Amino acid sequence: MTAQTDPQAGANAQPQIDTQESREWMDALSAVIDREGAEYAHKLIEDLLEHARENSVDMPFSATTGYVNTIETEQEARCPGNLHLEGRLRAYMRWNAMAMVVKANRHHPPEGGDLGGHIGSFASLANMFGAGFNHFWHAESENHGGDCLYIQGHVSPGIYARAYLEGRITEDQLLNFRQEVDGKGLSSYPHPKLMPEFWQFPTVSMGLGPLMAIYQARFLKYLHARGIANTENRKVWVFCGDGEMDEVESLGAIGLAARENLDNLVFVINCNLQRLDGPVRGNGKIIQELEGEFRGSGWNVIKLLWGKGWDELLAKDKEGVLKKIMMECNDGDYQSFKANDGAFVRKNFFGRDPRALKMVEHMSDDEIWNLRRGGHDSQKVYAAFAAANSTKGQPTVLLVKTVKGFGMGKIGEGKNTVHQTKKLSDEDIKAFRDRFNIPIPDSQIADLPFYKPADDTPEMKYLHERRKALGGYLPHRRVKADEQFTAPALDTFKAILEPTPEGREISTTQAYVRFLTQLLRDKDIGPRVVPILVDEARTFGMEGLFRQIGIYNPHGQQYTPVDKDQVMYYREDKAGQILQEGINEAGGMASWIAAATSYSTSNRIMIPFYVYYSMFGFQRIGDLAWAAGDMQARGFLLGGTSGRTTLNGEGLQHEDGHSHILANTIPNCISYDPTFAHEVAVIMQDGLRRMVQNQENVFYYLTLLNENYAMPGLTAGTEAQIIKGMYLCKPGQKVPQSGERVQLLGSGTILRESFFAQELLEKDWGIAADVWSCPSFNELTRDGQDAERHNMLHPLETAKVPFVTQQLQGSQGPVIASTDYMKAYAEQIRPYMPKGRTFKVLGTDGFGRSDFRRKLREHFEIDRHYIVVAALKSLADEGKLPVTKVAEAIAKYGIKTDKINPLYA
Repeated sequence: MTAQTDPQAGANAQPQIDTQESREWMDALSAVIDREGAEYAHKLIEDLLEHARENSVDMPFSATTGYVNTIETEQEARCPGNLHLEGRLRAYMRWNAMAMVVKANRHHPPEGGDLGGHIGSFASLANMFGAGFNHFWHAESENHGGDCLYIQGHVSPGIYARAYLEGRITEDQLLNFRQEVDGKGLSSYPHPKLMPEFWQFPTVSMGLGPLMAIYQARFLKYLHARGIANTENRKVWVFCGDGEMDEVESLGAIGLAARENLDNLVFVINCNLQRLDGPVRGNGKIIQELEGEFRGSGWNVIKLLWGKGWDELLAKDKEGVLKKIMMECNDGDYQSFKANDGAFVRKNFFGRDPRALKMVEHMSDDEIWNLRRGGHDSQKVYAAFAAANSTKGQPTVLLVKTVKGFGMGKIGEGKNTVHQTKKLSDEDIKAFRDRFNIPIPDSQIADLPFYKPADDTPEMKYLHERRKALGGYLPHRRVKADEQFTAPALDTFKAILEPTPEGREISTTQAYVRFLTQLLRDKDIGPRVVPILVDEARTFGMEGLFRQIGIYNPHGQQYTPVDKDQVMYYREDKAGQILQEGINEAGGMASWIAAATSYSTSNRIMIPFYVYYSMFGFQRIGDLAWAAGDMQARGFLLGGTSGRTTLNGEGLQHEDGHSHILANTIPNCISYDPTFAHEVAVIMQDGLRRMVQNQENVFYYLTLLNENYAMPGLTAGTEAQIIKGMYLCKPGQKVPQSGERVQLLGSGTILRESFFAQELLEKDWGIAADVWSCPSFNELTRDGQDAERHNMLHPLETAKVPFVTQQLQGSQGPVIASTDYMKAYAEQIRPYMPKGRTFKVLGTDGFGRSDFRRKLREHFEIDRHYIVVAALKSLADEGKLPVTKVAEAIAKYGIKTDKINPLYA
């Protein structure tokens, strides 16, 4: 038998497949599977496809499979647990999670306001969490490093409900859900900062959880490959919503996961087909779409769509009618089915084909309604999890179909409004109670009590037995590592602290590289250093590390690098120390977060150094940096080629004039803009002391320069002032000709313009100028704000004096601050000027542009001439100089007074 073409259909007609021939091919394949196995059959199919391509048969790629469960019923691993007891426990958790949210929104303080919360998300995946907590997820113990759980943020009430039954959270805490100010509440979502011994990872900023989890799984492999920790039996489980997968970060790194064979990674995507406002793909099928994305990227894809009630119907579906309808219905249809009743499903689903309708003629409407989606079938969930857990060589994604608001009935099940549902009437609560058989009498419904069985009941014994078997309770977070390290003494970095020899100018970037190189030599701390690059090693002069410590690649180096004959050739290694992320700032930051929180997740202190173009830091990955703060990360971020005028040839999108303003928005980010090599060394050694030796929950951000100049070396006794953010680095002449004096403040490369301005003021105008290096206007600001707060709240105590005030109060004259950043950066310290002092700020507001540094600094009005004019104008404003002197200076230095403000240019 052969395929026939209808002669009436024209030249473009598709051939009509002969059903008998098709069946013969299917039977032959079935025989191969029975006789030789699935793996052999797969290879045979691949050979056939390749043969077809060789013979010019157009074979469009399809990465999707039928709209049915991946695992056949007879292939399911059987759950060894007591599914009845698990169901009862799950019901109690559903009830307590619902009660917690409703209580939080029923009783308002006098000023009113809702606290919010979510019921529908946990309702949709309670079965999945039950399977994981009861059978798969290990806590940290003597024999296991512990699994990492990235928990979907909106389901936090369900996690608290479980912890309440376990005795880890009190009823008083449940009553204070989302009421954290007094210190006894529960955070709205997973927040390690707010619940440091509970939540491992912050996940509710959509898309960041999947991205961070991929790099976390990779970092576990990295730790193992380098012999720092045994992580071979640990898994990273990631729960996402199908709507969340629209965030570009959610899918952005799935290729890396497959490329590096991260078989310790499992994504569980809760496909309830709904996002916050409505269907995820009303006209399409999000599960099929995601299957294609992941399968095409090399993942093992397991679909769990239908519960056991469908097994018998699908087994009878010899003609594929049911499967055809399943594929034809779009997600908008499936949402409608669950928002109605069994009669609606009979008519609008099975009624699409008389043969399908006949298949369910023996079933009542209630029985049809009780045909569940796969995510609500505990046995099938267990089987899917077991398959994922045992997969080798690939990451796995589970696409699990559920109903958002499962069990919430008319109030929200499957409805567009379910995500926002947080208030229920007493009648709704009764219906919920009845649905899950919760032993709460009608007389107590109005009080909505939490329910917790007695400790000696079978349910509670089972709950604790299962967690004991898996090493303890989760989620749980380690606050400090058991390890202890001592930071190298400052004089370890003596070469960076000394003045540079004449003719040997360097940049602060080179100073950082020298610091890092010296640190790598430390026998204790050196192996814990994690250099992270995003394809810019040569930009920052770090290519020498390639040969020295190697680039991590789980597959080693299977080629001969083209620069093998060079001293600094590109060397990849299975035990390499560098993480080279390619052109990928988000990936670099995700790797940094994994390393910076390793003290918590792996009980191993690691010291990540992530260097990048500063413009591509907080501006590009600011949400990840904020998450790092939440996670209590510890490490160094290095913003290279920083400043609006220093990276002179790159232009608008490369020139950073605001990263320090963004860095200051993160409370535990300590930021500096050093000018000199010795400042870099002092700051970074202090960072090691705080983060590694003392295990403080802070991280450091330093901006680095690509401009070379002579380094003056450290003046003994200024170390503490450098850390606080300000020290006198170049005093002016003792007795100025005019009798007047000014104070010049600066940071980064523009501090050097203050040195030149100091010379011009003394030479051209007879005015003395003291020059202050201010490595951190942010730290100065925080110190001043802390002093102000203390003085306001302790009016009877001796007033604290801000450090800026302390430093300047013995000086004379106006204060001029100039930086390569927006004026707002230095403006922050204005409130802490000594009384009566004039304060002027120069900065680089506006878009960057490409030109020589001298031209750019003139354009942004921050060069030595503008500093001089600002100083003279300040003295004139104070009546200490005639204003004509300012006009003379403007003319002398050729300053253009009619040019457009650089903010608008």
